[in-house]
Amino acid sequence: MNSRFKAWRHPLFATLPLLAILAGCTGGDTAKPKTHALATYSSATWEALPAVSDNDLVAGFGSWRSACNRLKADPVWGKTCAAAADVPQSAGNIRAFLKQNLDVYGLRAENDNPNGLITGYYEPVYPGSLTQTATANVPVYGVPDDMIIVSLDSVYPELKGKRLRGRLEGRVLKPYDDAATIESKGVNAPVVAWLTDPMNLQFLQIQGSGRIQTDDGRQLRIAYADQNGHPYRPIGRWLVEQGELKKEDVTMGAISDWAKANPSRIPELLGSNPSYVFFTRNPDSNEGPRGSLNVPLTAGYSAAVDRKVIPLGSLLWLSTTRPDGTALVRPVAAQDTGGAIAGEVRADLFWGTGDAAGQLAGDMKQQGQIWMLWPKGTALPQVPQVADTVKGKS
Repeated sequence: MNSRFKAWRHPLFATLPLLAILAGCTGGDTAKPKTHALATYSSATWEALPAVSDNDLVAGFGSWRSACNRLKADPVWGKTCAAAADVPQSAGNIRAFLKQNLDVYGLRAENDNPNGLITGYYEPVYPGSLTQTATANVPVYGVPDDMIIVSLDSVYPELKGKRLRGRLEGRVLKPYDDAATIESKGVNAPVVAWLTDPMNLQFLQIQGSGRIQTDDGRQLRIAYADQNGHPYRPIGRWLVEQGELKKEDVTMGAISDWAKANPSRIPELLGSNPSYVFFTRNPDSNEGPRGSLNVPLTAGYSAAVDRKVIPLGSLLWLSTTRPDGTALVRPVAAQDTGGAIAGEVRADLFWGTGDAAGQLAGDMKQQGQIWMLWPKGTALPQVPQVADTVKGKS
């Protein structure tokens, strides 16, 4: 989500993958590693798309069109959005408009693989307070006063959208504190609200936004404001590495159950993810949380994507399954991003607000395919190159 937790091309960082290979393998081969595009786009026909219901078509198109006010000056989507404004909300008219204005491209991973991972996220509602109490004593921090943010593209244009976050020590910019340090020592930041459970704070950071239910019945809207600059590392991975859970069993429910059974190890669990998200208060509202495109997300029809592969604002055709195995085929709007949403054929579907949405999101870890609907006559996105997988003796 506006969230939730992206490739370096500075010469120093560009050497790191090769250094890692040389550090772990023998042989002394210094040949330049081969690379491939992070993803490719395979031209397809409209007839190749899996069928969708009229209701899903209308809802998915409506979700995409809801962002057109934000995209009216966009060089890719501005013209298409202007044309979409007068399209009646009926399946027949929408199909005709899409076929007239958009071409179809299937996303492909390495080795021309069309399959990828489709997960889910949601807007949680957790008990808490605007003031610290005996039970609500877990701070939800705003952006730290001493955190410095450097936009790298002002010096390196190829690093568009990349930022460094740190703190000045004398005249030296040092990395900002990791999550374990913040949890144990606190941080020089305003407190937006207070929660009753440290695991709720972790899940709030993973989802990127949420609501805090106060004792008087009010729901405070909390949204992603910034992050400490450290990479996101799934806490479920740590549990697998510790032998506490099997990889196939990792869900939010399973992680919560483990934490309840092992309260003394919660700091260790949370410290395994060095990323830490800071929040801001949003006005009270019943609309969906705002994603990276700064438009309200639509439950079931908005998705978080890797913007290196799928530009924000794109209209996608998603084919996957729900956690119970039933088919899920529909157009969805690329309106959000997340640090964990990275790679080739990858999307994170927004399921809505509350416990029912959370159950779906927590269990969603499905195989799926994605087609990108792209304005006719417009150049396709330029995706970065990544190193090929290295195979051999180590």
